[in-house]
Formats: sequence, C-alpha cells, structure tokens
Amino acid sequence: MRSELLDLYPGSVSYLSPVLLLLGLLSGCAPDNAGPRTSERVSDTAKPAPRTYVETFDDGPGGWYGGRKFALPVWDGVAYCYSPWWTDANHAPPGAGYLHMLLWAYTNKTHYQADDDYTRALPYRYSRFAEEGYDRNLTNAQLTVRLRGGGDFKGAQLLFLVQAQTDKTTPNFILTGQPFEITHDWSEQTVTLAPDPKQWTCLGARHDMQDEYGCDDIDKVLADVNMDIIFVLFPLKVVPACGDIEDINIPRAVKDYPVDQQYLPKGLIMFDTIKIEYPN
Repeated sequence: MRSELLDLYPGSVSYLSPVLLLLGLLSGCAPDNAGPRTSERVSDTAKPAPRTYVETFDDGPGGWYGGRKFALPVWDGVAYCYSPWWTDANHAPPGAGYLHMLLWAYTNKTHYQADDDYTRALPYRYSRFAEEGYDRNLTNAQLTVRLRGGGDFKGAQLLFLVQAQTDKTTPNFILTGQPFEITHDWSEQTVTLAPDPKQWTCLGARHDMQDEYGCDDIDKVLADVNMDIIFVLFPLKVVPACGDIEDINIPRAVKDYPVDQQYLPKGLIMFDTIKIEYPN
C-alpha cells in the first residue's frame, strides 16, 4: 500500500507520511479573445461579465493557506487537509462555538502586505484572488467545490465562512444552511451565497474578544468580503484533556489548556477545484 500511494502521490515522503493511513480510507479511492464583428455595436455603458474565479491547484496553493497559518500541502493538483486541525477559540461561547480552519485565502492584499508579526510568520504572503483583482462582492455568487474525503468528523460539518470588516465590527458568518457533503468518491457540489439571514450563522466572539468580532447584516458582509474566505469544520465539542476547569470558555482552548483529541474530528479532505461564479 505504501509504495502504491507514493506512486499515486509523488513528492516528499516527509509530507506524505502523516496522510498515508488516512489515504487508505479513500482507496478505491481556450478562451475566445476575438473582438466583436465589425457589424456589431457594443454599448459604451455595457459592463463586462464578471470573471469566474477558478483555483485548480495545478500550480500550487494559489495563495490558500492550511490551518491557521501554514503552507497548504498540494500534490498533483490536489490540496490535502488532514487532522489534527487547529482549534479556533476566537468564537467560543458566548459566541457560536469552536471550529477547525481547513484552508483559507485572503481576498484583500492589504492584509498580507501589512508588516506585523502575524504576516511575517506566514509561509507566503500572496493570494491569487486578491492579486488578480477578483470581485469581493460575493452576493448571490455560486461557490462550487470538487472534493472527496473520509474520517470520523464527530458531527462537525464542512462549511464556508466569509469574514469582512464593516463600519460596525468584523463579522464572521458561516453558511450553515448549505453544508458540503464529505464524499468517499470525487463529487462536485455547489452552494449559493445568497444574503438570506436564515442561511447564515454569525459566529460572534468569546468573552474577551467582543470588541473585535461582532455581528452585522449578512448583505453588508457579502457586498464586500474584504478580509478572507475560509472552509471550516463546525461545530466542535471541546473537552479539556486534564485539570478541573470550572468554565472551559474563559481560558483559551489549546493555548491555556490541552484539548482531548478524541472528541475532535479526524480525517482527510481533498480539494481538487474551488470555483466562484458571479451573477450577471
């Protein structure tokens, strides 16, 4: 099995080692640039059709990150997201809860061009989405993902998150009304980013970060997703691995106390394509 997997996914053995067991779960497993014809008239006020953003990972991560701030592992045009995943406690109760960040990308280059400790620690400071100027207005856009995966996800769902800074706060919204199914075989799934409050969950913030993360109108956020887009696993059950903690949401999970991994999702999710189609 090991030699077969190395043939299927050539590259660094050190990178492949963490996922060899998980891959066993999955075994079996030119644009028209011509101008208008001379007999046609083009209105001076006509707006060009929005470009479609497509990331196939054929040329690497494309500026997508893995986990909190790591280089996204990519082999043969496929992005690999495997456990253990970082546990994000920024939105712990009284916020909506804990989550795992699988992969994410900046939508605004100003955030990774900032000269601070966080951006200096990133493996690369780049986003093809931002550099090529794709529209940050995702209202009613269709998001299509080609994926496959397997594992024990402990009831957590694969969901899409949008984060933006508004004139009020920095809201994080998860599209809880349209989860992606983690399928054994490759599947292509599409969700619509409609500004319907019933489809979205605002994450809010933990007790000591409510001045930073709050809630606003989802239509305002979708109109300018000016921070990042993220694929997450949510919700999570966080249980301390040791110690008698009266309220686990006051200290910060992972940082202030170890988390019992047996209650968290385990597995592998592979992304082949991420596509955003804008409405005309």
